Parts: sequence; structure tokens; C-alpha cells
Amino acid sequence: MQGDVYKPKHNPWLIAVTVTLATIMEVLDTSIANVALPHIAGSLGASLDESTWVITSYLVANAIVLPVGAYLGSIIGRKRFYMTCVVIFGLSSLLCGLAPSLPVLLLCRIIQGLGGGGLQPSEQSILVDTFSPEKRGQAFAVYGLAMITAPIIGPTLGGWITDNYNWRWIFFINIPVAILSLFLTHRLIEDTPQIKKDMEEARRGGFKLDTIGFSLVALTFGTLEFVLDKGQEDDWFSSHVIAAFTVIAAIGLVALIAWELSLSRKEQRPILDLRLFRQRNFSVAFLMMFVMGFTLYATTVLLPQLLQSLMGYTAEVAGMAMSSGGLATIICMPIVGILTSKVDGRYLIMFGFASIALALYHMTGLDFQMSFRHAATLRFYQSIGLAFLFVPINTLAYVGIPPGKNNDVSGLTNLARNIGGSAGTSFFTTTLARHQQIHQFYLTQNVYSSSPEWLRSLQQTTHQLLLSGPISASDAQHSAMARLYQALQTQASVLSYLDVLQSLSVFCACMIPLALLMKKPPKGLQASAH
Repeated sequence: MQGDVYKPKHNPWLIAVTVTLATIMEVLDTSIANVALPHIAGSLGASLDESTWVITSYLVANAIVLPVGAYLGSIIGRKRFYMTCVVIFGLSSLLCGLAPSLPVLLLCRIIQGLGGGGLQPSEQSILVDTFSPEKRGQAFAVYGLAMITAPIIGPTLGGWITDNYNWRWIFFINIPVAILSLFLTHRLIEDTPQIKKDMEEARRGGFKLDTIGFSLVALTFGTLEFVLDKGQEDDWFSSHVIAAFTVIAAIGLVALIAWELSLSRKEQRPILDLRLFRQRNFSVAFLMMFVMGFTLYATTVLLPQLLQSLMGYTAEVAGMAMSSGGLATIICMPIVGILTSKVDGRYLIMFGFASIALALYHMTGLDFQMSFRHAATLRFYQSIGLAFLFVPINTLAYVGIPPGKNNDVSGLTNLARNIGGSAGTSFFTTTLARHQQIHQFYLTQNVYSSSPEWLRSLQQTTHQLLLSGPISASDAQHSAMARLYQALQTQASVLSYLDVLQSLSVFCACMIPLALLMKKPPKGLQASAH
């Protein structure tokens, strides 16, 4: 049951706030530890490269559980599964903060990722079952505030906590939130009649767990996440480990698809219901979620790095510039939630992708002289488009979906966003590194071609150094050449950042016409009935 058939006993908005609490807690942990890695490495006697596994281990575990949360929830009940995930996440957060060594911390982060991965799909399906179709846009707007804003403020909050207290507190702060979430979930959230029916059917079937499907999911998405996260660091396929994991991920994906489809044909319960991709809205929404995650995470890594490495911003100031994106989300999300029930969601999606594409293209005009205000404004413009994507994409994804498949939709769309985020981050780091080499090669060719501009710049810089203090002509010329070469490297970096921004702009622009492939549900009718 759902929509106008199932009515929750408690105020739907209290339920929305309840699931949003855990959302903030979980999504923050995907980014909050990034800035604390040097402190973690120093405290636990590990290298910086080794400490990056604090991030990777969490993401790999998260990717494994995301697609199977719906399956597990249908067996033990969504409320019980959700509360179990909150308990696992809270306890593992405590253990992360107390970890005496890096191996212990990594083990606790894996457990934390397993608990966190089950939260997002359950939260979205709870909102779908709690709110009627005409109110879902507003509900997803509240939820989207956490989903979009948390990755943006995570690095800033993590940096502040690490600088003013201790890196262990980035994990300890989850504990009171988990306790409050458990209390509110126990009091306010309940399983729908449809979920209770699924649980009863599972009991009659003897709880037959799709162990082969679960193993293939873990193998496929675990190795894929590893490849995306470590590929550039290990120079991709020049590394035998990356090449081997890529082959394993590809074979695992083919085997997973074949196995899950075979279970569907036998009318058995697959761990991933791939028949959902027959629904046009879901297929398009899946792709759009991937691109949205790709763009969001790529720019969330790109902009702070650009501001710190090329413009000399501190981590805290760069984080403050990024926080303007959160402000845009806070302003726009409620507006989008209201518009979703009044305006065709496809047009909102088109506006969102067009807005992001234009904002990213506009950012290609950045320069080193831009002010803090200008940098914050650029991030603000980009985040406006993100607010117009999350709500309508999630709303339209459920069009044509049977009531019992809401959990499956939530799991797969969240998987698309998370894998998209990993792919976006990998794309940024790879493109930046490769294009820096390309631009540096061509710029160096021009420098050493004895061009008049190069000779003029060398003479002017040498003359300035001679005037600035006691230095020989030979030393001044060598210092001048070093300064000009450093400027050349900086220029190559700038051009590489612009290449990434242009590519992201094109990706978003390509999504605009795809919105018209989605079907719009008739007003006032159940989204799942069409």
C-alpha cells in the first residue's frame, strides 16, 4: 500500500525530519574525513597514502550494501533493517574514534560503511510510502537538503573539528545523532502493510537468501569502487592490481546480470530487480543520477583544490567559499519542492542541467585575480542547478513502479549517485594529471622556441631581481628562469582545470534533451499506477 491508501499514524513531516537526521550523519562521513587524513596518518604512525584507505574502505563497503538494502529490508522488515543500520553506524563510529592503529580504524570504517550503505535506500522508500504523490516533491526537498549540502559542508566541518579539537571527534559527533535517530525511528516510523506482506511471504519461503547474488554484488561493486578510487594513484592499467580488479569487476557485472535475470524468470526474489530498467522513467533517472553524482563530487573536489593550490587559499577559507553552494541549496530546495507539484518535473530537470552546464561554462573564465566573493558566487550559481535536479529526478523515478518495488528503486538510484560520485572524482584527478602534462609540453615548446615574448619576460624578470638586492647577473637569470618555469607550470594547471570544467559542462548539457524521454504522471493520480 502507498500514497492515498496507506496513511502513517504520525505527522509525515516529523517522519521526514527523522530520516533526514541519519542522512546528514551518513553523507557527511563520505567527505568529512578527507581533510583529516594528514592528522590521522600522523597520529597512527601511517603514511599519507596508507591513510587514504580510511576513505576507500568506507566507499567500498558502502557500494556493496547500497543495492541490496531493499532485499534485506523485505526479509526482516524495513524499520528493523533501518534501525539495525543506525546501530551499526553509531557503534562503528565510536570504535573509529577509539581506534589505536590504522588497521583497526580501517576495519571499523568497513563496518561503518556497511551500516551507512543501508540507510539511504530505506530513507527514500520511507518518504515515498509516507507522502502522497503530490506531496513527495516537498518531502524530497527536505531530504535533498541533507543529500546535497552534507558533501559540501563536510570538508569544512571536518577541517574545523580537526584544527580545534581532534580528528577522533569527526567520528564521535555521529553518536548523539545516532541515538536521537534511533529514538525517533522507534516512535514514529512503521512498516507499511505491503512490507509486512513481503515479510510474511519471506518467512513462508524459509528466508532463502540470494547468496550467489549477494556475493556477485560484493565482488562487482567492491572491485569497481576500488578501481575508481585507486586508478589514477596507481597509474591505471600500468598497475597489474588495477588491471586485474577491472577484469574481475567486468566479469562480475556480466555474471550478476545473468544470475539476477535468471531468478526473475523463475519468479524468485532476486537481490537486484533488474526488470526495473524496463521502465523508461527509471532508466533515464538512473542515468541522470549518475551524471548528477559525477558532477557534484567532481566539482566538490575540484574547486577547493583549485583555490588552495593555485590561489593560495587556506583550507578553511576554501571551505567557506564552497559553503555558498549549501546556501543556494537551502534557498532553492523548498522552492523546487513546491514547484514539483505545479510544474512538469521534466522541465525542472531540463532547467537544472542547463543551469549547471552554463555555470560550469561560465567558470572557465576564472583567473587568479578573482576575489573570494567571485569564487563563492560561482559555486552558488552551480548549486542552483543541483537543487533543481535531486527532487524531480527522484519523484519521476517512481512513475510506473509497483508499490512493492519502492525499496529497489531507492537502492539502485542511490547506487547510481554514489558510483557516479566515485567516477566523477576519478575523472577529475585523471584528466587534471594527464592534461597538465599535455599543456606543459606544448607551453614548453613555445618557451624554448626563442620567441620574443619569452626573451622579453626573461629580461624583465632578471632586471627586477637585480634591482631587488645583491645578486649576480648569472644567479638572477637562473632565478628568473625558475620563476618563469613555475609560472608555466601554473598556467598548465589552470588550462587543465578549465578542460575539466568544459567536459563537465558538456556532460550536463547532454542530459537536457533526455528529460523529454521521461513520462509525466497525470495530476492527482498515484505515481506508481502509471
